[in-house]
Amino acid sequence: MSNTIRLTMAQAVIRYLEAQKVIIDGDKKPMFAGVWAIFGHGNVAGIGEALYQAKDRFPTYRAHNEQGMAHAAIAFAKTNNRQQMMVCTASAGPGSTNMVTAAAVAHVNRIPVLFLPGDTFATRMPDPVLQQVENFHDHTLTSNDCFKPVSRFFDRITRPEQLLTSLPQAMRVLMDPIECGPVTLAMPQDIQTMSFDFPEHFFNEKIHRLRRQGPDEVELAEAIALIRSSSQPLVVAGGGLHYSGALAEFDNFVSNYQLPVGETQAGKGALPWDHKQNIGSIGVTGSASTNTLAAEADLIIAVGTRLGDFSSGSRTMINPKARLISINVASFDAVKHYSLGLVGDAKLSLSALNAQLGDWHPEKKWCDKAYTLKAQWDNLVDD
Repeated sequence: MSNTIRLTMAQAVIRYLEAQKVIIDGDKKPMFAGVWAIFGHGNVAGIGEALYQAKDRFPTYRAHNEQGMAHAAIAFAKTNNRQQMMVCTASAGPGSTNMVTAAAVAHVNRIPVLFLPGDTFATRMPDPVLQQVENFHDHTLTSNDCFKPVSRFFDRITRPEQLLTSLPQAMRVLMDPIECGPVTLAMPQDIQTMSFDFPEHFFNEKIHRLRRQGPDEVELAEAIALIRSSSQPLVVAGGGLHYSGALAEFDNFVSNYQLPVGETQAGKGALPWDHKQNIGSIGVTGSASTNTLAAEADLIIAVGTRLGDFSSGSRTMINPKARLISINVASFDAVKHYSLGLVGDAKLSLSALNAQLGDWHPEKKWCDKAYTLKAQWDNLVDD
């Protein structure tokens, strides 16, 4: 029988989060950089006490607005390319629902944030409690159910031992390149203080790494054939390039084949602004240079982007006769706009394309036109 350690549910949560690590550029770092917190009825006696005990190892940051602290957590995870993230906790009722808007932002943009909202008593012994949202027709509903449609994973911990199965699932979603997004674990305030004999191995250090899925050979062959049949291609750089850490592979690919590149908002920085192949932003907030090419291209190679309405003008700014290849780790995104999907990690997929396209190149006059349009746009911006 394994050794156990007696902890409250809240103490077990914090200890488990402390044990989660990530490898970034060869260095081991905490997966969670800390907790944003506003304490009150629903999280002060449980989570607050547990955080105080861990204050020297697991920093807590004081916030003044629940929505604002959650947006700060989103910005942190975005800046760190989803490899490190933060936790947000607030009091029961409206205190926690103030974070729902931020959860929706994280969901839309697929940014990992761990929400630990306080919840009403699971035992229902004190009822109603301060700021409890009472539902007349369903007594199982609490205000935290608002998080369900804007969370990639949701659970309400009504027994301490439920952490043994819930927390690993939460970590899986937060670090998954496809399912990545906000996770909500609703924390009833009485359960936070209940104790359980947790197995010690549950708190062993866990190292997370970016999982990379290589492209399917058949899809890769189809993509190569389609690219070889193209003479006027345009590459669209999306945010997935940053999350994959594929910037060097992307530069090699577009430079080797002299491919003009348009950036989405999330893809900004995939190439330096003055890179020869960076023609400018694409879409309704984009540049005339790239949008001119998009209207004439015979092939769009989208890398790590969903091609939302801003990037494509709801597909009105792209040549309607153009074919589309979508390189994306998520099959859900790869089939959008009737694309030929190349499902796989951008770093591995671009390396495969770069190695197998051989001596193919776009038409010289297409490349020359792209460089001319880029120069005209740069001059316009300078003026």
